[in-house]
Amino acid sequence: MSKKQLKLGAFFSLPGQHFASWRFPTTQPERSLDLDYFIELAKIAERGKFDTIFFADGFGQELEENSPSGIKLDPIIIQSALAAVTKNIGLVATVTTSYNEPFQLARKFIGIDHLSKGRAAWNVVTSNSAKEAPLFGRDKHLAHAERYERAGEFVDVVKKLWQSIDKEALVIDKESGKYLDLTKVHPVNHEGKWFKVKGTLDAPTSPQGHPVVVQAGSSEAGKELAARTADVVFTAWQTLEEAQAFYRDLKGRLAKYGRNPEDLKIMPGVFITVAKTEEEAIAKRNELNSYILPEVGLKYLSFFYGADLTGYDVEGPLPEHYDVEDETNPNIRANIVRDIAKRNNIKTIRELYEFIGGGRGHREIVGTPEQIADQLQEWFENDAADGFNVLPPTFPDGLNDIVDLVIPELQRRGIFRTEYEGTTLRENLGLKIPTSSEQNLTVKQ
Repeated sequence: MSKKQLKLGAFFSLPGQHFASWRFPTTQPERSLDLDYFIELAKIAERGKFDTIFFADGFGQELEENSPSGIKLDPIIIQSALAAVTKNIGLVATVTTSYNEPFQLARKFIGIDHLSKGRAAWNVVTSNSAKEAPLFGRDKHLAHAERYERAGEFVDVVKKLWQSIDKEALVIDKESGKYLDLTKVHPVNHEGKWFKVKGTLDAPTSPQGHPVVVQAGSSEAGKELAARTADVVFTAWQTLEEAQAFYRDLKGRLAKYGRNPEDLKIMPGVFITVAKTEEEAIAKRNELNSYILPEVGLKYLSFFYGADLTGYDVEGPLPEHYDVEDETNPNIRANIVRDIAKRNNIKTIRELYEFIGGGRGHREIVGTPEQIADQLQEWFENDAADGFNVLPPTFPDGLNDIVDLVIPELQRRGIFRTEYEGTTLRENLGLKIPTSSEQNLTVKQ
């Protein structure tokens, strides 16, 4: 494999990424809390040589009678279970910095990293749903800028804790009676604006140094946090030009933190519906859209559009008003969805919620394996992406289609692996093992 290799993550949103996937005949929504089902799906993704399985998360989702929204398990629990039944694939779990503590989070992730032999990753997010705050006894979140400031310090403390005991510190010499080399222990003594932490973890650095750090923010604060702290960025763009601009912007921020462009992998989300013929792929996509109940389409579109559309006529025009509760909190996804409507000359509410029903603001590709691969390759070879986080429309069929049809075409072109490069996630992503020097990096204003 002499060519540069793209990276692929499998985004696990059960029973599928499409709004109405739970109503599709072949999905199994009743198994979304079933470990055996997670194992089956993880093995499909690993058969396809995906770099990662990616679990999103968030609290306070409203329970709905006509949607599985809000019914799910803690991804940390799933991640730890899958570590035992997979061998090569990375395991990404989303955990918010807004309602956790650094020591608590660092301890959980380093544990999974050891048990998986170096395959754990943390997707760093800040909480933004208004319904999350009351679950933790608060009336509202911190303002956007403060959330990201706290998140930055949170990540710094977690990384210090992850590197507080070198793996070489474990001597374990029975003959001499020496178990630990204390010269290779680095107690944390952190006192900042948001956290005061002293001490060490109770586990040393892992086979890949420490878990891979993933970040998904596209605001200014999010990009700066990613440039300083992240190994992988998950983002959403619709066009090659937009993706290239983001890629240049974010990669261009790395040097001031002593980092190289290859130290950060940018992986936009892509919703893929594939079949052996274009007509069959379009028919699959149309069938999925046929299961969207109008009231569900209105509710989902309200979230992504930034305006309450409840009660609107779905065959009517899109409203022009834009509800913003906090002017300091940029709604990046709403801007993307509104641009989709303009760019595609979408006139009605139904057209728009059907258009975004799968990708939810991420890029969507419908077609044959060759058509899918053409578009992925174009972005990959023109500095718009280092890889993609793939969003299957349904599970298990949508994931199987991608593994059986798209992956072989990418392999045939020589731009995706046929075997895993190593045993750790960092090896497979082409990332270097982190050193303690990164602890000293500070944000440059």
